[in-house]
Amino acid sequence: MSLGTLDRTPPPFFRQGPSALTKLTFFSALALLLMVADTRFQITQPVRAVIATVLHPVERTLLVPVAAWEGGSDYLVGLQKALTQADAARRDLARQAERSLRLEQVEADNRRLRALLELRPALTVRSLAAEVLYDAPDAFSRKVVIDRGATHGVAIASPVVNEAGVLGQVTRVYPLSSEVTLLNDKDAAIPVLNTRNQVRSAAFGVRNGMELRFMAGNADVQVGDLLSTSGVDGIYPPGLPVAKVTLVDRKIDTSFARIVLEPVALSDAVRYVLVLEPVGMQMPAKPEPVPEDTKPAPKKGGRR
Repeated sequence: MSLGTLDRTPPPFFRQGPSALTKLTFFSALALLLMVADTRFQITQPVRAVIATVLHPVERTLLVPVAAWEGGSDYLVGLQKALTQADAARRDLARQAERSLRLEQVEADNRRLRALLELRPALTVRSLAAEVLYDAPDAFSRKVVIDRGATHGVAIASPVVNEAGVLGQVTRVYPLSSEVTLLNDKDAAIPVLNTRNQVRSAAFGVRNGMELRFMAGNADVQVGDLLSTSGVDGIYPPGLPVAKVTLVDRKIDTSFARIVLEPVALSDAVRYVLVLEPVGMQMPAKPEPVPEDTKPAPKKGGRR
């Protein structure tokens, strides 16, 4: 074999084939076709389902260390938090037990004093649980509607309270619902007692809260004073929290002070309430006046 017949051209480094532009065009068209077909006919959904099923055990296996680390951290944090809460609960329980013992002693002393003075027992106020349905459709008043009415025993003027204190008073009763006027309504008024100095007064509703009216400029009222129901109106039981004093403005040009209050019960966030029976319904009936013709005639004559 002669050397002239040998092919001296070097072999190609890569196998020769279609050009790069041809490959780009082909695969772009194929990708577009597959996307359109998947959108119209969902042809890749079974493939995805099979792949997801096959990879699910692998994914769960890979997530085990992560879940163990997070679970261990949460356990330690939760354990520390639980221990802290348990310690706080034990301290609160001790304080509650002490307060309960003092309250029982006060109640026992109260019963003995009432028996000694021959006073009638304290009134037991009956209550009815209710749920707030919605706000009354009146932009110029502060009223809510509850799901208890005349068929449930709700009466006009029944006090409405929650766990924080007094919310308002029933002002309209329907068969299956009632309308409650809140304390911050412009037409609301409630007799109150200052728990610090036992001074009685009257609180009235205003647009943004409540206020004490007709209080002298030198009245003994301080910011932070707690006002409760006085019980003299025959509607509210005594001792229910009503409001706190937030501002005392003693004006020089007037003899009255401007005293702003904040209700202790937030009406905007309340859902469940208690409707109390008015205290006046448990009071003894007033004696009827004796007619003039049945009165004994005065004796004639006098002392000599």
